[in-house]
Amino acid sequence: MKRRNFFKSLVAIIASLPLYPSTVSADKSEYKWKMVTSWPKNFPGLGVGAENLAKLITSLSGNRINVKVFGANELIPPLEVFDFVSSGGAELGHSGAYYWKGKSPACQFFSSVPFGLTSQEMNAWLYYGGGLELWEKLYKNFNLIPRPAGNTGVQMGGWFNKRIQDVDDLKGLKMRIPGLGGEVLSRLGGVPVTLAGAEIFTALQTGAIDATEWVGPYNDRAFGLHKVAKYYYYPGWHEPGPSIECIVNKNSYDELPKELKSVVDTACKAVNLDMLADYTAKNKIALKYLKSKDITIERFPDKVMRELKTASEDILRDLSKHDQITEEIYNSYINFKKDIAPWTKISTASYLETR
Repeated sequence: MKRRNFFKSLVAIIASLPLYPSTVSADKSEYKWKMVTSWPKNFPGLGVGAENLAKLITSLSGNRINVKVFGANELIPPLEVFDFVSSGGAELGHSGAYYWKGKSPACQFFSSVPFGLTSQEMNAWLYYGGGLELWEKLYKNFNLIPRPAGNTGVQMGGWFNKRIQDVDDLKGLKMRIPGLGGEVLSRLGGVPVTLAGAEIFTALQTGAIDATEWVGPYNDRAFGLHKVAKYYYYPGWHEPGPSIECIVNKNSYDELPKELKSVVDTACKAVNLDMLADYTAKNKIALKYLKSKDITIERFPDKVMRELKTASEDILRDLSKHDQITEEIYNSYINFKKDIAPWTKISTASYLETR
């Protein structure tokens, strides 16, 4: 109830603000938009975030943009969001950029990079460090406009059916882990598998995979992963601050008058903030619940973390050589990470050591 009240208050506050009043057009056209997502309908956090974004766009536009949400498999399979929105099958998509590494390996920088930026740092890079402009440059080739529209915060390292004591324990391990995290696992002898969220429980239960990462306590509890795996590891080295994306069909976005473009952009920013707050609040509740179950929650050994980090750095350097746009994005991301590290160390990290 408290969260619903917060979100309603957020809508009311934003709606009361003038959205570029000097540029309001005489055009009062109305638009019926579809949003496709990679998440089960109304799934906690991710699915609810998509619904909130649709409601906020509809509300802030005064119903001039009416958005209907389709969860995973309601209209298309969850991993076809990118192509469907790009081709104009839907005007909006809600997903994770690392799913589209087959389109361009550079897409992965706009989701999460192993041992990369935290959510706070990621938002800083995107909004004030040139990241969003590079994201737009990349997606322009696919007839898409990207916007940050959610973040989970630091994730967990995943669920395993055996204890991970040494890097050799990763060899031959079939693990659901997408994006760059999957490439790191592969470099160390593991077998990465890409699965949509709704497929994870059954794959782990039947032994089709040996391990999985998903999000964190809030979402992992919702999927019941504690019922099919014994060991729950942290930290989420592979996704320290994963950004969730809203993609907009460029033709549809360009057709909007300026004030409605502002509505879409403002709604994405609001939901980006709201989702992170939601996860932070709900993870503490879910973690307490999971600790009461017959599972073992433990940290990856330091020696395993060191090997994962070394492999990650090697993969990123190799990735940067793929093409010019990937190199440009890599340099921007890595330089921002390097420049922000001293401040993060003496501010957030230093404070947490004393708390």
